[in-house]
Amino acid sequence: MIMGDKLANPAPLGLLGFGMTTVLLNIHNAGIYPLGSMILAMGLVYGGLAQVIAGAMEFKKGNTFGTLAFSSYGLFWWSFVILLLLPNFTLLSPAVTAAGDTAMAAYFFMWGMFTLLMFFGTLKINRAIQFVFSSLTVLFFLLTAVRLTGNADLPLITGIEGIICGASAIYTGIAEVLNEVYKRTVLPLCPVNK
Repeated sequence: MIMGDKLANPAPLGLLGFGMTTVLLNIHNAGIYPLGSMILAMGLVYGGLAQVIAGAMEFKKGNTFGTLAFSSYGLFWWSFVILLLLPNFTLLSPAVTAAGDTAMAAYFFMWGMFTLLMFFGTLKINRAIQFVFSSLTVLFFLLTAVRLTGNADLPLITGIEGIICGASAIYTGIAEVLNEVYKRTVLPLCPVNK
């Protein structure tokens, strides 16, 4: 195979990094297993680093939307893991305390607003990406509500919605790979009529 000047599509890397990490975290949110090192490692490496790399690759391709989306959500995962771990560092304790429910609600709310605004950029792409961003917007606002209300039923609902959101990103990433490999629509992305 001769290498050409064509750049690879970084979106599947970013989508799968986001999707797989989101599914695993939301299985925890649904109450199936506790938050542990597996989720934190995924957040740092595949959810975080892989998406930051995908964002840098989108920059190289001149895709502002992809650059902002992948870089931002990669850094979201890093900041989320740091929020969870930082209070445990004895060098910083007791100066750095764990974020309370109100602070975490504000954190999730801001990410929900960012995602809602980014959703409008998906209206020119395809229905699969629109679903990822709309379901992620709902997820962030549900996470906000969990922290603000203390409703005992919301974590399960939030976890299920998060699994659906993550699975939609996995689908979209795999669809982009298979459609490119087979040079035909194997899994539909439902492009928007321009």
